[in-house]
Amino acid sequence: MVEMELLGVQVEMPSNSPLMLLKETAAPGRVLPVVIDTPEAQAIYRGIERIRMARPLTHDLMKILLDEVGATVTRVTVTELRERTFFAEIEIDVGGATHVVSARPSDAVALAVRTDTPIFATEEVLAEAGQFIEGDDEVESTDDEPDADPAELLDEFKQFLDGVSPDDFGS
Repeated sequence: MVEMELLGVQVEMPSNSPLMLLKETAAPGRVLPVVIDTPEAQAIYRGIERIRMARPLTHDLMKILLDEVGATVTRVTVTELRERTFFAEIEIDVGGATHVVSARPSDAVALAVRTDTPIFATEEVLAEAGQFIEGDDEVESTDDEPDADPAELLDEFKQFLDGVSPDDFGS
């Protein structure tokens, strides 16, 4: 398993397809772009920004239900890429027992941002669909310089995405 961090969501032009961007935490750090649906992109964004609606929406309701029964989300993992479709699992601890639930990566991440849960991807998924950001070696930090600004890293990845399409990530 490779630990990932959520860079955010964005809309890829000209296809107008929302992308969820996960970045490997270890240097040099591959980025895993996952095409998702608009409602899930909005849910992830609302989770990142801690936006609360008057009534809980699906992922907020999931968190409330898990809290009410004393369950803890311990990790989410992007586990597989099959025929251009990503798969994920949500690992939940309930009273010391671990349960694994299959999920779409977008739903798993939308829940993870609400529960401050670590996000992972399998090495196989990263080997197949992970992308290195051009010039990423310039972003890498050393002991002499501070860590790279996530906003700058996201801007660099947006520039990279200008030249790709969802078909580039298929098998």
